[in-house]
Order: sequence, then structure tokens, then C-alpha cells
Amino acid sequence: MLTLRVDADTVSRTRLAPSPASESIAWLKLTAASGRHPVFGDPGPLARASLAHPDVALLADLLPQNGDTYRPDLLTPQPETHAQRRDLLDEQIAQIEAAAQEDLETQVFTHTRTHWNRPLLATTRRIAESGRMQRHLANGLARFWRDALAEGWPELHSIMDQDIAHRATAIAAHGVGRALGALHPDIAWAGNAVTLAKPWDGEIDVTGRDLVFAPSVLSWPDVIIQVDTPGQFVLYYPAQRIGAGRDRRSGRIAQVVGNARAALLADLETARSTAELATRTGYSSGTVSYHLSALHRARLVTKVRDGRYVLYQRTAHAAGLLEEAGG
Repeated sequence: MLTLRVDADTVSRTRLAPSPASESIAWLKLTAASGRHPVFGDPGPLARASLAHPDVALLADLLPQNGDTYRPDLLTPQPETHAQRRDLLDEQIAQIEAAAQEDLETQVFTHTRTHWNRPLLATTRRIAESGRMQRHLANGLARFWRDALAEGWPELHSIMDQDIAHRATAIAAHGVGRALGALHPDIAWAGNAVTLAKPWDGEIDVTGRDLVFAPSVLSWPDVIIQVDTPGQFVLYYPAQRIGAGRDRRSGRIAQVVGNARAALLADLETARSTAELATRTGYSSGTVSYHLSALHRARLVTKVRDGRYVLYQRTAHAAGLLEEAGG
């Protein structure tokens, strides 16, 4: 078990925040490993094409592979309180570029040597030693974001926003300890510490730091902790309702209509309202309404009024497309 010692000041500085950098790194890791997300599937050709850029490739080389157990924390800076939502990624990219050379070398050289099953590439080592790695990594993250994630970010952001709103309500109603203990079965609150279920024992003093809990979508269902950057502490936990209402048959049709619309079609065997779909899928009502309008224009869903509600249901044509995707 890993024990993270805190004090009253640390608890008072507890906050919830999304991390665009962490979501980007998770998607890049899947892309580089030719992997698939359990819910969102294949990262796609645009993500793979982005790997051809040398700065994106450099970023990918610093991610864990084949049983490695460490990801340099400097790649996913702690979200800052003063950054506005629209500027959050830019703030994190700026933090990467401003990372101290000493911290970079500790994480890239020392920690990878301890926790990786492979040596650092010679070219990667030379770039790190040159003092220019921070700029390359920042550019690589910005490039991969633009190529692979920017278009789909509203959907991911909606899921994280809803999770944060839910957790904030729980903190207000029941206190920090109980709310943190409900984040994940592997996370517990011990009064003066946060504990994580691990196959090994350890203890870290994180007093004097902000306690940042970040809901994660693309790292789902993993719990990830970062404490190696001085003064920072971030714990990434799986956002709630990832995959709720998604039918596995929607995988291939998603390549045509997109993940959100495929998920809605998969959940519309029964007629449902916008509010019900929002609750089941984890998307905001506005996002659901937007996608339903597009599906209705494409004649993939019907809509009828039932009292106060408008109910949507997929058409026979949409059902046929899902059946083909499942075949």
C-alpha cells in the first residue's frame, strides 16, 4: 500500500481539475503502442500520422512501454488554479517548456533507469543533455493535441466537467475525506493520509502541496499518481460514467458518425429523452441535443413528443448499420 501523508493545510488546498496534457499523453501512449481504448477504441489515422513529427516521436519515446512503470511527471504538469479553462492546455505546455533542467534530468535519466525495462535511446539522451528537450516536448504535445484530440475535446471535457461537478457536490455535502474515498476502490482516506492499493509498500509526505484530483477519461480505468515534480501532487482517477450506454457494436460505425453519435445510436433501441440520454452516457444535455439533431437530419433517429418530453429512437436503417458493424 502507498500512503500519502497530508496535513490540514494540504486538505484545505484540495481541488478538482481536468488535465488536457494528461489526456493527450494517454492517447499518445495508446497510439504509439498500436493500442485501443476500452471505450473509445482506435486512436485513428490522424493520431498515427502525428507520430511522424520528430517532436511527437520524442514525446512518445518518454512514455512507458512493455511493462515500464514510470511516466515522467513533467509531461503532465499539475493544472494551475489561475488558468482559465480555455487556457489550461496552453498553461501546461508553458510549464513543460519552463521545466528546470535538473528536474528533467532526474526524471528522464534517473527515474527511467530505475523503473524502465529498456535503456533510454541515445538520441533521446543527447536531446535531454542539450537543454533543448523542454522546448521539443512542449511543441510535441501541442502538435499531437492539434492533430489528434482538439476536435474531440468537447466530448471528453463534458464527461470530466460532469464528474467534477458531482465530486464537488459530494465534498460540500459530506466532506473531503468521504468524497476522496469514493473516487475509486483503490483509493481510501485515512484521516491524515490518502492511501492507494499497490502491490508494494511506501510512504510519501505531500504536506504543503496542493492536493489535485483529476478525472481521467483516456487513462480509464487506471489510477495514476504523480509526485516527482517539486511542490506538485496530482492523482488521476477514472471519471464516472465512461462507457455508460455505449454498445460494443458501435465500434466500427463510430468511424463514420463519430464516437458520441455511435454511442447514442447504440443506446436508442428504446425511445429515450435528451435528459435520460445525458444521464446514461455522461454527456451534457447540450452535447446530446446537438448530436441528436445531426442524427435526425441524417434520418438515423426519429423523434416524437410524449407529453413534456421529446423521445428519440433509432431508425431501422440505423439498426441495420449497427448490425453490420457488429458483424
